[in-house]
Formats: sequence, structure tokens, C-alpha cells
Amino acid sequence: MELIVERFNSAKTHTDGLLFVNKKFECFTLEDEFREVKVKGETRIPNGTYKVELRTEGGFHADYLKKYGANFHKGMLWVKNVPGFEYILIHTGNTDKHTAGCLLVGSTADKDKAFIGASVNAYKTFYPKVAKALLQNEDVYITYKTR
Repeated sequence: MELIVERFNSAKTHTDGLLFVNKKFECFTLEDEFREVKVKGETRIPNGTYKVELRTEGGFHADYLKKYGANFHKGMLWVKNVPGFEYILIHTGNTDKHTAGCLLVGSTADKDKAFIGASVNAYKTFYPKVAKALLQNEDVYITYKTR
């Protein structure tokens, strides 16, 4: 499975993007801003292609297991082997305050307000596709690129 994040707006406080699954538009994204020098919890990850796996430990996993249940939640979508970053996840949220380098997904976007909406709805549509592929031992890669 191929995931692509096409970043189209790099602002001072955040980055807006579009997420594609196998070249089909899926949802909007929001991340932290670009920085030449990384600031922990305040910097988006570099452009590149990374492997995605399920992470079944940590606070987010426990929270999502409780929130969504074991029938839905199989582990956090974990963007692996990002140079200089650890535990980059794909999860719900609405503003850059809800991310520390992770990728947020949403069904609506307002780039002027640095906000994505209906994040849970987007996640509930997107997550099962990726989790299913991973559980079937399919390789999943995510590519981040900036226009």
C-alpha cells in the first residue's frame, strides 16, 4: 500500500497537506511547521519515504484501544525510521497543538485558521484500510513531499 502526503502550505506554525491512499485522495492532513533545525515536538518530519507499522504499546495505543475498542483498533499507525525522530504516529487532532511531529488527519480543512475538522471521521475511514493491509502482512509505505 502506498500513502502519499502532499504538503501544499508551509506556514509559520503548521503545514497543511493532502493524503492519498494508492493515488486516491483520502483526507486532509496537518503537521507541525518546517524548521531547518529540529525543535523537539515542534517540527515536521523531513520529506522522504518511510515504512508504516502497527505500534501496540505506549499511551496513544492504550487511549485508542479504550476509545475505539479492540475490534477496531489494532495498534497505532507508526511511521518508522525517520532520521532524528521517534514514535511518529498518524492520529486524530485539529491543530498543531495536537501534534508533536505526528500526522493529523481530517475530513475538512481551513488553512487560514490552521485547522482540520472531522478528524475522528477521517480516521475511522482511513485507519481500517491501512490496518487491514498491515495485518495481512502487506508492506505499507508513506511518502512525504512538499510542492
